[in-house]
Amino acid sequence: MIGFDQIEFWHWWIAAVAFAAIEVFAPSAAFIWMGASAAVVGALLALFPGIGWEFQLLIFAVFSVATVVLWRVYRARNPAPAGDPNLNRRGNQYVDRSFTIDEAIVNGNAKMKIDGVIWKIRGEDLPAGSKVKVTAVESTVLLVEPDQAV
Repeated sequence: MIGFDQIEFWHWWIAAVAFAAIEVFAPSAAFIWMGASAAVVGALLALFPGIGWEFQLLIFAVFSVATVVLWRVYRARNPAPAGDPNLNRRGNQYVDRSFTIDEAIVNGNAKMKIDGVIWKIRGEDLPAGSKVKVTAVESTVLLVEPDQAV
């Protein structure tokens, strides 16, 4: 068994790879910084082979804590851009867009085909062929009004 006084630079590099592998399965973004810290300690040990194991562990601990804290501060100040906010709200992508209806709106209700999907629409009564603008979405119903830009 290897004692602490027999740790060499490549042991730290193996630890760095192990931390990186753990990061693949842990969504915390902490292990990658611990891996980077282990790689730094390994590089320092390769350059200065006389560093004692106590100092190696101290460098690793300081670098690990510092990089994790700095990463969290950075992410708090620079949040990741949000994905598509309408990803699971498909109807919202049609708001403020204009369409020509194929069937008349009777008693405030009709259906309209958009991008191969049939949507229920609600608005004032209009004849087929009218241009409408989607103003809002209620559940799976698109609320429309006559498009004044015609």
